[in-house]
Amino acid sequence: MNWELKRFDELNTRELYNILQARNAIFVVEQECAYHEIDGHDPDCWHLSLKIDGELAAYSRLLERGVKYDIASIGRIIVPEKFRGNGLARLLVQRSIDIMVNDWKEKEIKLQAQTYLRDFYESFGFEATSEEYLDDGIPHVDMVMTIKETSDAK
Repeated sequence: MNWELKRFDELNTRELYNILQARNAIFVVEQECAYHEIDGHDPDCWHLSLKIDGELAAYSRLLERGVKYDIASIGRIIVPEKFRGNGLARLLVQRSIDIMVNDWKEKEIKLQAQTYLRDFYESFGFEATSEEYLDDGIPHVDMVMTIKETSDAK
């Protein structure tokens, strides 16, 4: 598997096109939700992607503290339909968390979860921090993961 983490300006035109096309296919077309999917945050984000045989198979957008929230956050988490059912979503979320915790040294991570995925995100340690609400007509809940300090001292 070939994971890539790039800043916006490091993405070539074709990579950016493929990412935006996949996000649009899922969030706008598949979910039948007309909204501004390109929200202006992309230039300030890190873009994590997995390609399989040259095709985008998984993607998330990683936002450093202060870009959208006062804590780091993960967004635009997608696995195109062709690649679903193989555990890639779990690998993608774990990879996103690992980057934020191990490389960025973050202690908290936020995401806006579609409500039907609440249990999935809870399995990583995220906890709901809001009541369910509608975001562009789709039920969501805010979730935060607090990284627990570990000690190797005995």
